[in-house]
Amino acid sequence: MASLAQWVEGARPRTLPNAVAPVIAGTGAAAWLEAASWWKALLALVVAVALIIGVNYANDYSDGIRGTDDVRSGPLRLVGSRLASPKSVLTAAVASLAVGAAAGLVLAWFSAPWLIAVGAVCIAGAWLYTGGSKPYGYSGLGEVAVFVFFGLVAVLGTQYTQALRVDWVGVTLAVATGCLSSAVLVANNLRDIPTDAQSGKITLAVRLGDTKTRALFQTLMVVAFTLTLLLMLATPWCAVGLVALPLAVRAAKPVRNGSAGKDLIPVLKHTGLTMLVWAVAVAVALAFG
Repeated sequence: MASLAQWVEGARPRTLPNAVAPVIAGTGAAAWLEAASWWKALLALVVAVALIIGVNYANDYSDGIRGTDDVRSGPLRLVGSRLASPKSVLTAAVASLAVGAAAGLVLAWFSAPWLIAVGAVCIAGAWLYTGGSKPYGYSGLGEVAVFVFFGLVAVLGTQYTQALRVDWVGVTLAVATGCLSSAVLVANNLRDIPTDAQSGKITLAVRLGDTKTRALFQTLMVVAFTLTLLLMLATPWCAVGLVALPLAVRAAKPVRNGSAGKDLIPVLKHTGLTMLVWAVAVAVALAFG
């Protein structure tokens, strides 16, 4: 039986910035339009956190029953390590996704009912990442999905539910957030290239190979901070987003230096921290700039 600490680790808390940062950025974009709403931001946060926990448990379940996680160098997997039954992990995934769906329904009801369809697509995307007969995460589309769902949809959805419109500031924030969020998955898949290739999980990293995947990670980071400079056209105060640049350099160091295996695990944490600090800084700048 897995302990509570192991269940928490199985939820992959290092990925939580991928859920929190887009909501902060989207709320900053809404504040720029003088339309921020704290309770809608809180609901959006519940949706995002519940979905990312749900997709992590769903990933644990699907990879575990396929045997993909039998040999890995990454964080704990509950099914793959035989610490929890597939059924219990599946139940945790479904419960998390249900919480996200409930919060999303309330948010859509008070904003725009058509957003319910967007939420349904997000939940389907969460399951089909590694679930189903042809998971798109096994075909090199994981980073694209993260960019779309935890970048474009999360940021613009948060802005829209509060301001009932989006603007170029929101789009710029969404693209930058999507790049940083995708970089987290790129680092994860870079670490797992040997084991994923062996188990038949053809991620984008497996397709690109080690060298090109490292280049992709660094390119995503550079694009995000270049877009931060673009946001200075809205208000020069957005320059405070560059406070996260030293964290980005720290995150990229093991990638640049050719580190592999477990030595790449800290990259996920530092990239997530970069994204979180960046989102808070830019959101505050837009709110008060």
